[in-house]
Amino acid sequence: MSRILACLVICAWAGLAQAQEFSALARLDAEKSSLQSGWRGAVTLEMSLSQGVPWRIFRLDEPRRLVIDFREVDWGQTRPEDFGTAEGVAAVRFGGYRPGWSRMVLDLSAPLVVETAEMAVAEGTGPATLTISLVAATPEAFTQGAGAPHDPRWDLPEPATTNAEKSDKPVWAPTIVVIDPGHGGIDPGAERDGIQEKDLMLSFARELRDTLRRTGGFDVYLTRDADEFVSLERRVAIAHQLHADVFISLHADSLSEGHAHGAAVYTLADEATDAASALLAERHDRADILSGVDLSGADDEVTDVLLDLARLETEPRTDALAGLMVNAMRAATGALNKKPKREGAFSVLKAADVPSVLIELGFMSSERDLNNLRDPGWRASMASGIRDGLQAWVIEDKAAKALVRQ
Repeated sequence: MSRILACLVICAWAGLAQAQEFSALARLDAEKSSLQSGWRGAVTLEMSLSQGVPWRIFRLDEPRRLVIDFREVDWGQTRPEDFGTAEGVAAVRFGGYRPGWSRMVLDLSAPLVVETAEMAVAEGTGPATLTISLVAATPEAFTQGAGAPHDPRWDLPEPATTNAEKSDKPVWAPTIVVIDPGHGGIDPGAERDGIQEKDLMLSFARELRDTLRRTGGFDVYLTRDADEFVSLERRVAIAHQLHADVFISLHADSLSEGHAHGAAVYTLADEATDAASALLAERHDRADILSGVDLSGADDEVTDVLLDLARLETEPRTDALAGLMVNAMRAATGALNKKPKREGAFSVLKAADVPSVLIELGFMSSERDLNNLRDPGWRASMASGIRDGLQAWVIEDKAAKALVRQ
């Protein structure tokens, strides 16, 4: 049913778009938008927009979510709580999904399905109101109609496969570094006092990129250079597409339990070195689920075995990278986490042929760490430390490869 509805919605806005020239962004009027409970578990979502935009709706299971895509909405200063609450809806999140696209996700605590969905647009280029009515359903009915519809106008193309082998780089070639600012768009990451992890990490990623470029010997790319959502799978794919020599993911999480503080460097492992590492990996990986990504196409057992074989060569190189990074970061900033080198099952580190590390620059739940993250001087020192660790690793890695060839 949801797929049929999505198709009908797309057809409807296709004709509407021809009648009206939509320009600029549609702005959400939070005061005229709401989420309301109705009779017998029914829920109504109403969104007031400055103009009509193409949109679609579908639902996903495990966990249950309702996903609404737009092209494109300016959310302004709207907060999730501005919509109010409704029985059966556990949480509301929204934001940029990727350039040109916005997404709203309703996390459902009960199986709700769409009964009606309509966008009413005033004459000319006037305001629009999107009204979605949800009704209670059985878990079986919800699951049966769940799934992300595929449409080339909305979705990324299927990934292309290639059999080309990665050739050895000449010694003089620059080291290709992919920096991954954690979270983004609809996924803000940790939050404290109005400060969001996604913003802090993007700012630091840009500063680190500039530091490496000024040093020379590095070609540096970011997985995102704006406030947009990038799936975990896509982040890893970017590293492969750019033939990265190193992948660095940046985070600054928040822990409600304990008093964790200080930076740490993580490498991939099936099992975490401690409970805190396991908790962080679970929270990071949940970003895709919360943002409405359909994760049904997971790796099968055969693929996992092949990836493990590829990691036999990459793992010791990654371990060396993490060790040198920790030493250089400590020398540059003076102090790190009491256990600065850790392991965890982070999906973003699963590029089997690319040495990959995840750096927790600090914990936003720590007053000291938050002040450091906001301090330009501290960030410059940390960027220098990461650069020094990278330079030391490049020298050591090239020497090790020369010995292997001999």
